[in-house]
Amino acid sequence: MAALLEKPECAARTDPEASVSESSRLNIGIAGIGAWTRGAPGWPILRALLRGEAEWREDAAAKPAAAILPPGERRRAPESVLLAAEIAGQACAAAQRDAASLPCVFASTHGELSITDYMCATLSVAPQELSPTKFHNSVHNAPAGYWTIAAQCTAGSSAVSGYHASFGAGLLEAAVLALADDTPVLFAAYDTGSTGPLAEIARTTRAFGVALVLAPGGTALPQLSIAMRDAGAAVTPAPACVAELARDNPLIAHALGFLAALAGAAPAHLTLPAASGLMLEMEVRA
Repeated sequence: MAALLEKPECAARTDPEASVSESSRLNIGIAGIGAWTRGAPGWPILRALLRGEAEWREDAAAKPAAAILPPGERRRAPESVLLAAEIAGQACAAAQRDAASLPCVFASTHGELSITDYMCATLSVAPQELSPTKFHNSVHNAPAGYWTIAAQCTAGSSAVSGYHASFGAGLLEAAVLALADDTPVLFAAYDTGSTGPLAEIARTTRAFGVALVLAPGGTALPQLSIAMRDAGAAVTPAPACVAELARDNPLIAHALGFLAALAGAAPAHLTLPAASGLMLEMEVRA
């Protein structure tokens, strides 16, 4: 934690990538951004941190507010649901879009690891005592389900996992959907802390999430241009000021590299994986 409170030293990557035909690119606007992690509970705070203009807030709340969920649901919901609902709500508010009308894509590497750990432990000693509610909350699309019910969203939703390429896989899914259907799409990517024996193979020490509302067209918004390439290019790293947060979870590291590019004042190029053998070469114009 001490490392997280040191003076930020951030810089987005700006060196150009190999040229790509404009006809092969996916061009999409970013209408709204949400973000949450302990010490940076919103995009404005995290953006200032990535720019070197602020430090981690020690007075920030210890868990996401997830105000869209009814009080009873908030008390019972696992951390992944609270996190996904919080960042999705922030992004929709920033974009000034009605959450009820937005198709949504939710992405996570491992889902709710704490409940997976509980279920493994319970099944090994007393399987009859397994909680149906815990099981219900363990499925990978639980956050998407809670969100669509709370937001009264009747548009399509999906839950994506691409192991260590989950952020890129979800971002690509959401961008293609937005452009194919010519409609704004909500994209939320998140992972929560791991516990028990699972922490030895799926180590995540801090919850983190980011959400984007991707919108076709528009020139005043931050713009994202995506091209798909075979694997081989180096993955853009997260900046030094968030290295401790990023170091043990690829989804978090990839998201922070992307957000660092968005936080910069100049156009930035970055490369992130979307699948085994598939890279996304991206240009961000904030």
